[in-house]
Amino acid sequence: MRENKKTLLAVAALAVVAALMLGLWYFTRPETQAGAKTIAVEVVHGDESVKEFTYHTDAEYLGEVLLAEQLAEGEQGAYGLFITTVDGETAQDSLRQWWCITKGGERVDTGADTTPIADGDRFELTMSTY
Repeated sequence: MRENKKTLLAVAALAVVAALMLGLWYFTRPETQAGAKTIAVEVVHGDESVKEFTYHTDAEYLGEVLLAEQLAEGEQGAYGLFITTVDGETAQDSLRQWWCITKGGERVDTGADTTPIADGDRFELTMSTY
């Protein structure tokens, strides 16, 4: 009987913590902007060549634009879209390459699927190695 009570209290405490974390995420998540917007995406390839793309979109998240415009390809994983190819260049696992997303030169804390976009935003996709 005493063990059941401890287990029940532990489950209840876990549920409360999970609810608090969900609430915290909900109220601190980045806001999206509905409607028409124009964004710029700069691609920095592995050979350090740079290409600039401008998109007019109603999308609310960067991943939507990258896929719709066929600028990027990737795989859906546990954390959303994992970008594998940008502008025809594929990151090579054997070379420890990956595509880094930045906004105005600062790394974003979200994946492409959850990075909100606003009119006038400028993003960079840079071939990186770790």
